[in-house]
Amino acid sequence: MTLNLLVAPDFAPDNFPGWYMLGTVLQHRSGTRLHLLMPADAREQAQMLADGLADLVYANPFDATSMIREQGYRAFARPAAHSNEMVIATAAGSPLATVEDLRPGCRIAVTDNRDVRLIGLRLLEPADLTEQDAQWEEVASYQAAARMTLSGQVDAGFFLASAYHALARITRERLKVLVESKLRDISHVLLAHPRVGGDLQPLAQALLAVDPDDAGDAQVLQALGLPRGFEPMELEDAEFMIDLMDTLLD
Repeated sequence: MTLNLLVAPDFAPDNFPGWYMLGTVLQHRSGTRLHLLMPADAREQAQMLADGLADLVYANPFDATSMIREQGYRAFARPAAHSNEMVIATAAGSPLATVEDLRPGCRIAVTDNRDVRLIGLRLLEPADLTEQDAQWEEVASYQAAARMTLSGQVDAGFFLASAYHALARITRERLKVLVESKLRDISHVLLAHPRVGGDLQPLAQALLAVDPDDAGDAQVLQALGLPRGFEPMELEDAEFMIDLMDTLLD
């Protein structure tokens, strides 16, 4: 049997080869063939999901919430010790020193990553800013958000923390962090479509057995940017994360 695994497009591009490495490992150990789907953006991802192409999805927490509730997907794993934090950053030479320095009318670069946007809006609350108080500049990638921030086209950028810290060192040196979230309980999630059924078990077992202390496995996990590997995600864990996402939406 072949299962299609869709990887969320907000994953850092430098880590894409790690998914192919992981796929090879999982196929060998589980006997299940994997075909990777790598949408370029949220629109392409939505189309793939609408077309019913994805048996498994590595989803961001916002998408995971709706997929679990509305489409019956089941969460079975998540990255270990790798929560979805976000960063609000500005240019190093900017007069802004804290998030409270942002004022109504400020320009913010943002990708189509809705969980990052939700967390960012919460982090703007100390500045008494709502979504309507900012001018949003939609960008296709975090690299584009960094370029706009550095060029002064925007006052600040919203970044997935892992993507921010994966930016080139010379880029990070020209930026400064105004605030970084510390939620710890929100993460990307591995989901299985209901049609996968019992075919999921050998693959899930192989995934959870990828060992950070094994030299070969560690190389794969480092390429993924997930050095601690994966841990099981139970129903109650998924429900807790969904409740937390609801809180961010309120």
